[in-house]
Amino acid sequence: MLKAELRKKYMQLRKALSTDRAFLLSEKIFENFVDYFKPVPGQKVHIFIPIERFKEIDTQIFISYFLSRNVKVFVPKIVDTKLISVEIFNDTKFETNNWGISEPVSNEDSGFLDFNYVITPLLYCDKKGNRVGYGKGFYDAFFEIIPPETKKIGVNYFNPDENIDDVWENDVPLDYLVTPTDVLSFFNGSE
Repeated sequence: MLKAELRKKYMQLRKALSTDRAFLLSEKIFENFVDYFKPVPGQKVHIFIPIERFKEIDTQIFISYFLSRNVKVFVPKIVDTKLISVEIFNDTKFETNNWGISEPVSNEDSGFLDFNYVITPLLYCDKKGNRVGYGKGFYDAFFEIIPPETKKIGVNYFNPDENIDDVWENDVPLDYLVTPTDVLSFFNGSE
């Protein structure tokens, strides 16, 4: 299927989930992530803040866990059409941007690129690690500048069952996909 078709299909499937079901699935994704990757104090994780109206995975579960265990947490913020990484803490102040996304008030880029994990939003991921996002290209550009050993991890309610027919050369595949039932590894050479 084409990205546009997959984007539409999986947005509809996600919207059909009840709030309680989405939270339950988010908890299972979180448990699978922790069981598989076993994050430890001092590691650096770049993770998105969920867009509630799109029923994205509830990453607040991850963020609370990381902060309580001294894992450094960074979140994306778009400044002048560029994705920067802002380090957050328990007392970080947030505001809602023009797209309805919660972001840290700070525009200070941490300057870090050597993350252990980048947990990325997506609508769909195929069996080769190719992802369908919202079509803005922020994460593909971000993946180009982080070190190859950084694990690029997608989280999704749904397992892959269709191919993406219009993958192009600037698309950067994920290393892993975490779903409520599986952790899939795509072996892109980052281990």
